[in-house]
Amino acid sequence: MSRSLRSIRLAAAGIAVAALALTGCATGAAPSGSETPDADEGYLTPGKLTIATGETAYYPYVIDDDPASGEGFEAAVAYAVAEKLGFDHDDVEWVRTSFESAIAPGPKSFDFNIQQYTITDERAQAVDFSSPYYQASQAVVAVEGGAADGIDDIAGLKDIVLGAMAGSTSATTIEEAIAPNVEPQLYNSNEDAVAALQANQIDAIVLDLPTAYYATGVYIEDSFIVGELPIAGVPDEWGLLLAKDSPLTERVTAAVDELREDGTLAEITDEWLGTGQGVALLE
Repeated sequence: MSRSLRSIRLAAAGIAVAALALTGCATGAAPSGSETPDADEGYLTPGKLTIATGETAYYPYVIDDDPASGEGFEAAVAYAVAEKLGFDHDDVEWVRTSFESAIAPGPKSFDFNIQQYTITDERAQAVDFSSPYYQASQAVVAVEGGAADGIDDIAGLKDIVLGAMAGSTSATTIEEAIAPNVEPQLYNSNEDAVAALQANQIDAIVLDLPTAYYATGVYIEDSFIVGELPIAGVPDEWGLLLAKDSPLTERVTAAVDELREDGTLAEITDEWLGTGQGVALLE
């Protein structure tokens, strides 16, 4: 995808998020991009940094499903972390995983995985996380003329059929921020939830806000954002995922912290997730 087309699509999506000044720095010496990584210090392949993302990686997180291009929010974050760890672009190798397999206990096929993983205490029992590189809010998306059209508060959402990906922060937010009177429908993926919305099997879906902007601007016809939901349960802070007790966790966290402190994360967020208009907070 060309940069001009990317800009047009970002404008169409109206993505409105801001980089957050998150805290939680790791202890120990921070990594330097000028240093050569030690092949014997925990990397999966000597002299290489192996990064995982989804079996299909979607815009705006990865452009054209090609993370090696460095194009897209998470692809850009990954290469910025690699540089802080001392790896050149050509020393980064990409592998693919499903969302669920990567958070399961056991050995990993990667040094770290970037796939919009929300940091939770439950997941942290099986895997490690870096400090957050992004925090996303949740939003409700619906189709014009449907049951959600005209709803402007949480009370109005309680009696419609909502959908979300099972096990996601979106599903938790439905339960804790909305507490619907109608059982929500949970799906294996956001794609399945979108298909259900388009087939009129549900009245609205809950997505993280960047995805909601893109969905309404690009691939869900005649859709709109009903509103942003208040934070409920676990804050949706995204971290790089590593194997449990990985020797790299502290170094990767220090790299993320450096990128936050020197403004790089803010620049990447602004470039790929934009600074457009906001949406109403539902109360």
